[in-house]
Amino acid sequence: MQPHKQIDTEVVIIGAGPAGCSASIYLAKFGISHVIIEKETYPRDKVCGDALSGKVVNQLKKLNPEWINELNDFSDTYTPSWGVLFSAPDGNEIGIPFKHKPSEAEHSPGFISKRIDFDCWLFQKLDTNFAEVLQNTEVKDVIIHKDGVEVICDECIINAKIILSAEGTRALVAKKYLNYTLEKQHHCAGLRAYYNGVTGLDEQGFIELHFVKESLPGYFWVFPLPNGQANVGIGMLSEYVSKNKVNLKKLMLEVLESPKFKDRFKDAKLQNKILGWGLPLGSKKNRPISGERFLLAGDAASVIDPFTGEGIGNAMFTGKWASEQVRDSLVSNNFSANELRKYDKTVYKKIGGELRVSTVMQRLIKYPWLFNWMIRKIKRNPELRETITFMFDDVDLRKKFTSPLFYLRVLFK
Repeated sequence: MQPHKQIDTEVVIIGAGPAGCSASIYLAKFGISHVIIEKETYPRDKVCGDALSGKVVNQLKKLNPEWINELNDFSDTYTPSWGVLFSAPDGNEIGIPFKHKPSEAEHSPGFISKRIDFDCWLFQKLDTNFAEVLQNTEVKDVIIHKDGVEVICDECIINAKIILSAEGTRALVAKKYLNYTLEKQHHCAGLRAYYNGVTGLDEQGFIELHFVKESLPGYFWVFPLPNGQANVGIGMLSEYVSKNKVNLKKLMLEVLESPKFKDRFKDAKLQNKILGWGLPLGSKKNRPISGERFLLAGDAASVIDPFTGEGIGNAMFTGKWASEQVRDSLVSNNFSANELRKYDKTVYKKIGGELRVSTVMQRLIKYPWLFNWMIRKIKRNPELRETITFMFDDVDLRKKFTSPLFYLRVLFK
């Protein structure tokens, strides 16, 4: 048996998805050498809804303003998205634009792209002057001791001062050092399929979130993609799926055959298979996401929006904040759990309120009458429409949804 190759570095990032790549790009900007490990080889698929929200666009502009122009140029892989269509169990629908005056914007507020394309594109932005990139490399174990960390792979051992775990839902670091387990009340089961020939897709790339009676207390989505394709899927809280023995695939196909969607899908063709995945939601308050010599980012940190299921934006944000904490810890040579807890505080200060609001909204799905009422009110109430327009990007406006006074005010409008 050949001895393991030894690699010494300042920082090791496990996982080269949006969280890990964002962290790597920021570390390169800070001039910090590091190793980034990816267990697969790009391009690789990732089962997802494929929506790139305003948060993602915001982060890309901070990383490099020119990158947004690239997305605009790649019309065969990126669909501009200008808004969201909500539908209630009683069939009422309302389309909400992401911006009030889209004609003044130089680009769309969001995009939709298959993860096999977006993740590979972002991966190719890594700066190899500072990042040693290891693809097709699986982490077998992580050992943290007082003087550093060891990341043990098949063919090498990486010695570093600190680990940034962006491993996704099955993060080894989170399981080993924070005792993470799958908590079904804070986890969503999802299915995703690609279809050709779906009719009625919005010309401005509005994503569709349907809270139809067949899928409650989950939701059904249709997201338009380039070349006449659509990302179609269903999500439901794992606790409910397990308790009620829900067959999500069967349920999704039943939704497609329901009166609301039957005509739209009558000539649609399924591409490949219907695939499933799990979403660790950010509904558990102040979950620890760091410890001595390690930080969690992205899905490893369970920061997916509990209401919309959107995770790429928060993954990129946590990658940024984690890289900033790594930079500060390297300067101070302090990698203690107490020092790295500053990262936890940053994350929950920035997006904790938003996650709590989304958790409340997720729980409202259990009450179809309330959703029916809300959609009807949105259609008639300009103030509420304005609030919804900005709710994905403006945390202060989203906080209105947690106030009983807000609902009372809307009720009597």
